[in-house]
Amino acid sequence: MRQTAPMTPASPTKRSRALLSLALAFSLLSPAAGLAQTVPATPPPAATPAPAVTAAPPTAPGIPAASLTLPRDLTPWGMFEAADIVVKAVMIGLAFASVLSWTIWFGKAIELMVARRKMRRAISALGQVRSWDEAANVMRQHDGSAAVMVQAADLELHLSADALSPEGVKERIASRLERAEAAAGRAMIRGTGILATIGATAPFVGLFGTVWGIMNSFIGISKAHTTNLAVVAPGIAEALLATALGLVAAIPAVVMYNFFSRWIAGYRALHADASAEILRIVSRDFDRGAFDRRWAERRRSVAAAE
Repeated sequence: MRQTAPMTPASPTKRSRALLSLALAFSLLSPAAGLAQTVPATPPPAATPAPAVTAAPPTAPGIPAASLTLPRDLTPWGMFEAADIVVKAVMIGLAFASVLSWTIWFGKAIELMVARRKMRRAISALGQVRSWDEAANVMRQHDGSAAVMVQAADLELHLSADALSPEGVKERIASRLERAEAAAGRAMIRGTGILATIGATAPFVGLFGTVWGIMNSFIGISKAHTTNLAVVAPGIAEALLATALGLVAAIPAVVMYNFFSRWIAGYRALHADASAEILRIVSRDFDRGAFDRRWAERRRSVAAAE
């Protein structure tokens, strides 16, 4: 049998070295752990917010930022001064048309009121006379269309001194009265055609100015390479001002024309009443034989003169 060698204990030198290493590591770790327990942890400093940076408004190439504000005077006069030459011409024409409409309104209204008043007085006077000679004398104190109608009828009676048919004389007198009535109506309607023309064309003239101004605004947009409202608003406002002026000129003109149409129709009706009164007086004298005596006296005077 083989004999094993007995185990010998570790040498004291190696054991002491190991213990010394453990003690040294423990001594180094113990102060760091105590310091970590005694010193409180300080929170990290709070992050301060960065200042807000406001983004500058986008500007078009070649256009300063100050020009994107509204520098123009957007009052009606300011828009007129800043408008294109064509739009200015349209605005001036529409303003002149509006002034012309109101001038015709005042002048024609006064003329119609005076003429209607004279015609009513003449009809009232003709309704009270009994003979043609009295009617002729009364109408010499009046002026206006009724006096002209009486003079036309008296002229026809003078020219028909050798007539044999009273009905033919009445027919010719009625024809003269009808022509006098038509002439008075034409004289009274004079000037109202301008109102009709302004009322029919002024909106389209204003629309032309608007289209021209908006076209210029779009051209400016294409040149500035921007659709900023501050750039396009003044031009569009100037264009719309032309449309507004067109309506201002057209609407009163249409109202005035309709008003005068009704008044002139009533004036013509008064002429018809005056014609009826004149024909009644003439017919009354024919039934009395007054014109026969007058014409007989005229024939004798003409024969004596020859």
